[in-house]
Amino acid sequence: MADSPVLEADKEAPVPKPAPAAPGLAPEEGFRGWLCVLGSFICLFCTFGFLNAMGVFQTTYQQTYLRDYSPSEIAWIFALQLALMWLPGPLFGRIVDTWGPAPVLFPSCVLCVLALCTVSLAEKYYSIFLAQGLAFGIGSGGVFTASFVCVGQWFVRRRGLAIGIASSGSSLGGVIFPIFFDRVQRQVGFKGAVRYTALFIGILLAVSCFMVKSRLPRKKWNPDQKWFDLAMFKQKQFAVYTIGSFLVMWGLWAPFNFISSMALTRSNFSPTLALYLISIINATSVPGRILPPYMGDRLGHYNVITICSLFTGGSILALWLPFNYHPSHAGIIVFALVYGFASGAFVSLLMPCAAKTGTLETLGVRFGTFQTIIGLRLVKPIFGAAYRSKVYGATLIPDVAT
Repeated sequence: MADSPVLEADKEAPVPKPAPAAPGLAPEEGFRGWLCVLGSFICLFCTFGFLNAMGVFQTTYQQTYLRDYSPSEIAWIFALQLALMWLPGPLFGRIVDTWGPAPVLFPSCVLCVLALCTVSLAEKYYSIFLAQGLAFGIGSGGVFTASFVCVGQWFVRRRGLAIGIASSGSSLGGVIFPIFFDRVQRQVGFKGAVRYTALFIGILLAVSCFMVKSRLPRKKWNPDQKWFDLAMFKQKQFAVYTIGSFLVMWGLWAPFNFISSMALTRSNFSPTLALYLISIINATSVPGRILPPYMGDRLGHYNVITICSLFTGGSILALWLPFNYHPSHAGIIVFALVYGFASGAFVSLLMPCAAKTGTLETLGVRFGTFQTIIGLRLVKPIFGAAYRSKVYGATLIPDVAT
């Protein structure tokens, strides 16, 4: 591996210049590379960005169709969504490594739109679970993996910056979708808002399909290659990094899901401002997804992600927990600002760090294996919802749909 020209180019350098292309590879970066970044930005806007608005759906379901279900049972819908963004990674990653993004990206985009159209017709728990949790989760996972792997192929020396710009699309989506959905829902109702969202996402994903392209040429299918390569965990660097990321991701999404409920039940926020806290978190996540990865290209991605992990956990311990006992409007808003920046930086650095443990040709399989371990954090909503019921002292929050 040390002799690979691609891997050698993956080392940090004080001045980020495109590395010479290996034989048979298109030149690094360039117009096609940055076009891929733009397409990936759109993909993350429509998938992860939409998932960042899960708090709006959690609140709506608790008050309408699923009012007879506990918050923990409703949270499983979004937990499955998040898990399926990661769990099928080895399948999608291997296909992208071999045949490029099209066999994964095109059907996944169609599945996302069909899933949202089905959500607009669903009123029962099982139908919402299958459409929004299962179908949209699988589709989002395919779009997410294909776009991230392709950006990682086009950029080596400035991979952190490129991935950061692409992943900031999810933060922008997290800003826009809660406000967009809330405003449209007031005009045409919940089902109408879901249909408009499906149309909006469908148009954007159709455009992105023509932008996200692979840098590597297509290869023949290798039947001997493993889907989930446990041998990767013999590499100490990859194993320790994966375990650490798993622990961070275990609780990373709790504030996104429950900050609105906490603001309503503990700090007497207005319903509109409580929902907009999700947008505040995602707004500060935009610079968090770009600036730290940019610094990581110079200072080392592992060094920067370690600092960001400490800030993410520290903001919960120093800001989130104390304001539960001493409610403060300003305090929760400050937490949203700090947590958005720190958590956004961590997410955008996942791919650059994972990419440093192997070669460009196996980037999809390696990142897919990493994704599967991260996806196992599915059990977290049980603890999150149990914590919410115990600490916040409520199972249903005040009406915010009016």
